[in-house]
Amino acid sequence: MSDISAAETRPLAGRIALVTGATRGIGRATALALAEAGAHVVAVGRTAGALEELDDAIVKAGSTATLVPLDMKDGAGIDRLGGALFERFGKLDVFVGNAGVLGPITPLAQVEPNEWDDAIAVNLTANWRLIRSLDPLLRLSTAGRAVLVSSGAAHKARAFWGAYSVSKAAVEVLARTWATEVMNISSLKVNLINPGPIRTRMRAKAFPSEDPETLPAPEEVAAAILSLCLPSFEETGKLYDFPSRGLKEFPVPV
Repeated sequence: MSDISAAETRPLAGRIALVTGATRGIGRATALALAEAGAHVVAVGRTAGALEELDDAIVKAGSTATLVPLDMKDGAGIDRLGGALFERFGKLDVFVGNAGVLGPITPLAQVEPNEWDDAIAVNLTANWRLIRSLDPLLRLSTAGRAVLVSSGAAHKARAFWGAYSVSKAAVEVLARTWATEVMNISSLKVNLINPGPIRTRMRAKAFPSEDPETLPAPEEVAAAILSLCLPSFEETGKLYDFPSRGLKEFPVPV
């Protein structure tokens, strides 16, 4: 009875889960949800102090963590990450690509090149480099699971949101392409999630007049992300729309 209970309450026991943007908001909540489910969490973030605070919370949750201070614009650092994880763990079971920036909210013609480059680098290119670095490790897992965080902005041509919307639309194609490539040759499942409006610092920056108390907390969407990371979740190439609590089917590639 106790073994069955442990399997139900800590379904990721013995598994390694990496989360980017893990120091606050959805990333932090997801890291804690994975830890509570039994995973050893590889927490990636820019701020060492915030990572240490997360580590304390993970220990309180009864799990352990590896802290990786890393800027998502550090491509060489991302490239080295996969090798370091292989040397220590020999595999990776879960990858949650959550790190992102809002970028400039301004007309496309007025976006500065460095602002555009930063948004694309963090939201898109970093996830591509993470795929290059982590894909071999995820294939070594008996149930590799990858979840990339998208946005409703990926499906809206909202004025002034060009850099963010374009980067998130590209992330969706990136994830769907990856899912298709590994579909028949690996147990790896790759999916997307659209959190929708969530009570985060990024949301407050984008909508300063909005009452954050009217929005779901990061912990709520983290629970949905956790469900996509479980070995029992067998769908791939889908987008989970958190506001509607449903999976979105994409056209089947031909």
